[in-house]
Amino acid sequence: MAPSRALNQAHGKTYYLATLLLPRELRPYVFALYGFCRYVDDIVDVEREDDTRRLAKVASFGERFFAEVARGTSDEPILAATIATIDRFDMPLSYFERFLGSMRQDFLIRSYRHIDDLLDYMDGSAAVIGEMMLPILGADDPGARAPARALGNAFQMTNFLRDINEDLDRGRVYVPEEDIDRFRAWDAFEQRRVTDGFRELMAFEIARTRRWYAASLAGDDFLRGRALRCIRVARRVYGAILDEIEALDYDVFSARASVARTRRVRLLLQAAVAGS
Repeated sequence: MAPSRALNQAHGKTYYLATLLLPRELRPYVFALYGFCRYVDDIVDVEREDDTRRLAKVASFGERFFAEVARGTSDEPILAATIATIDRFDMPLSYFERFLGSMRQDFLIRSYRHIDDLLDYMDGSAAVIGEMMLPILGADDPGARAPARALGNAFQMTNFLRDINEDLDRGRVYVPEEDIDRFRAWDAFEQRRVTDGFRELMAFEIARTRRWYAASLAGDDFLRGRALRCIRVARRVYGAILDEIEALDYDVFSARASVARTRRVRLLLQAAVAGS
C-alpha cells in the first residue's frame, strides 16, 4: 500500500471511507494531500522533541518540499505523490505555503483571543484544504471556494471540540478566549471537568460549527456523481461527532467522542446505493 494511502487509512478513518466513493483514478491524489498534511501534523503534534527542534524540522521540510517541487520529483514517496498532484491539477504553491505557515504558528501561539484570530490560523490549517480538494473533485469554480472553505473549517472545529483534552496536554487551546470568558468556563479547562458554563460554551461552539456545515451545502451545486456522494458522506459522518459530544453531556475530558464504525459504514452504503 502506498504510504499516503496507509496514513489515510490508519489515521483518517472518516475521510478514508468517504474516498472509497470516489473514482479509483482520483483516490491517489486525495491520499497524497492527506499524507502530506498528516506528515507535517505528526511533526507538530506527535514527535516528542522540544518545540525548537520540531519547528526547525517543519521549516526544513518546507524548504525541501519547495525545492523538490521546483525540481519536479522527490525520492520521498509522500512528497513525490504530492508533487504529482500539484502538477496534475496545476495547484498554486501558495496553498502549501499557507498550510506550512499555520503549522509553524502552532509553536508560536498557544491560544486565540477572538474567533477572527482563530480563523486566520484555520485559513492555512483547514480552509485551504477545502480549496486544494476542489480541482480533484472537478469543482474548480470560483463559486465553490467559500463553501469548500466553510467545510474545511467545520471539520477542523469539530476536531478542536473533540480534542480539547489532548490539546491541553500539548499546552494549546483552540476555543476562542473571548468565548471562554463569556461563559465563565476557564475553571473547566483548568480542572478538566464539565461545568454549567462549559456546557453552555460547548453548545455555543457546536452551533457555530453546524452553521459552517450548513454553509458548505452550497458547494454541492458544483459537484456531481461520486464526488458529490463522497463529500456528503464526509460531512454527515464528521458532523455526527458533534452529536456524540452532546451525547457525552459535553464531557470531552473523560472520553473521546467518535462515531461507531457501523454507523460510518451505514452512511457510506446509503450514499453509494441511493446516490444522495
